[in-house]
Amino acid sequence: MLMICIIKKHQLVMSNRRLPCLDTYLDKAVIYLWPRFKTVFDMYINSSYQCDVKVLWVDGTHPNHIVRCYVEFTASLVQLNAECGDGQLDMSLERLRLAVDDLLVRFAQKFATPKLCHLFLLNNYDMSISILKEAGDDAKKLQRYFEEKLESSLVSFVDELLIEYFGDLIKFVKSHISEDLISYTERPNIADVEPVVKNFAVKWKTALELMHNEVITCCSNLVSGMAILKAAMAQLLNDYNRLSECVKMIPGGSSLNRHLVSITSLSYEIRKYSRTL
Repeated sequence: MLMICIIKKHQLVMSNRRLPCLDTYLDKAVIYLWPRFKTVFDMYINSSYQCDVKVLWVDGTHPNHIVRCYVEFTASLVQLNAECGDGQLDMSLERLRLAVDDLLVRFAQKFATPKLCHLFLLNNYDMSISILKEAGDDAKKLQRYFEEKLESSLVSFVDELLIEYFGDLIKFVKSHISEDLISYTERPNIADVEPVVKNFAVKWKTALELMHNEVITCCSNLVSGMAILKAAMAQLLNDYNRLSECVKMIPGGSSLNRHLVSITSLSYEIRKYSRTL
C-alpha cells in the first residue's frame, strides 16, 4: 500500500511537470501492485479467523496486544486509503473490521463470567477508539462504530457490577416495580421488601467502596472508569429511589422507614466517590 502511494505521488509530480515518459511504467506498476496487495490482505484477514485464541489469549481484562496490532493496522490503512486508495479499500476495511470484531468476541468468550467478558470488551473498544482518534477525521466512521460497541459493553458491565454488589435490590426492583413507579410488574408486600431494605441499610457504604475500588483497578482508562462509575451510581440511585417509593405505597411500609437510607445521604456518598476517581 505504501508502494502504491509512492507511485501515485510520482505520477502527480510527473503530471505537474508535464512529463509523460514514465506514465506507462507507473500505470503498470500500480496495476501489478493492487492484486498483490489484495492477495496479502486476504491472507492477513484469514489469519485472524484461523488463529487459535487459546494460544494467543492472555488471562486479563486489559487491552489485548493482538487486537491492538489489528486496530493499528486498520488505522494505518484508513489513512492511506484516504490519501491514495481511491476508495478501493472501502470493502477491504469493512472486512477487516468484521475480523477484528470476531477476534475480540472469541477472546472475550474465554472469560469465566459475563462481567469479565464485558469488561474485556469495554477496555479493548476504548483502546481501539484511542488509536483511531490518532488517525484523524478519516477514521471517524470506524470510530463511531467502536463508540457504539463501547456504550453497549458499558451498559452490560454496569448491570453485572450492580448485580454483584447490590443483587437483591436490583433483582427486586426489576421484578416488582415499573420504571414509572406507578404500576407493579409483580405486586410486592411487606414480607418481600423488608429483607431488601434492611440488607441495603447494613451494607450499602461498604459495597459502594468495594465497587469504586474495583472500577479503579480494572479499567485501563480513567475516563472510561469515570463513565462506568457515574453510570453505575446513577442506576443505583434510580433503583433505590424506586424501592423507597415502593415502600411508601405498601400497607405497613412505614414500619421500615427507620431502615431506609435517605436519598440525600446516598447522593452525597455517590458524589464523593465520583470526585475521587
